[in-house]
Amino acid sequence: MPPVLRAFNPQILVSQHGCDSHVLDPLAHLALSVDAQRTAYDSIHELAHEVCGGRWVALGGGGYELVDVVPRAWTHLTAIAAHRPIPLDTEVPQRWRDYVQERYGRSGPTRMGDVLPKGGRVWWRSWAVGFDPEDAVDVAVMATRQAVFPLHGLDVWFD
Repeated sequence: MPPVLRAFNPQILVSQHGCDSHVLDPLAHLALSVDAQRTAYDSIHELAHEVCGGRWVALGGGGYELVDVVPRAWTHLTAIAAHRPIPLDTEVPQRWRDYVQERYGRSGPTRMGDVLPKGGRVWWRSWAVGFDPEDAVDVAVMATRQAVFPLHGLDVWFD
């Protein structure tokens, strides 16, 4: 996405941040954590500042795990947009956990992140390290790059 955004040079960035990608979401069954979602929000926020002077409309949407995922994910999104990011090891307010217990009869999350990665950031592998034809995600990314990048005069192999 970053190379396409840079080539397109938008005046404003509009992004949709559903929570369906979380491992606990009953609809999509993907494998992201709140930590990974937060990292994506932060990356898009940085891109908005790089390519369009910080003009960014961040929209919520999607997500069906209404206790463990959506409130934390959208709190992170809002905080990042407001330039007040919340550390992943921040404790979820007791008032919220009490509300969840009373309303749903179950415990809510205790921290704002799912896992605490070393160095405070979620690990990800840059596309620049190479394409793995055995990795289903890499295959999907490559197919998308081959379909989209040439339309913007971009090389499909490296960003």
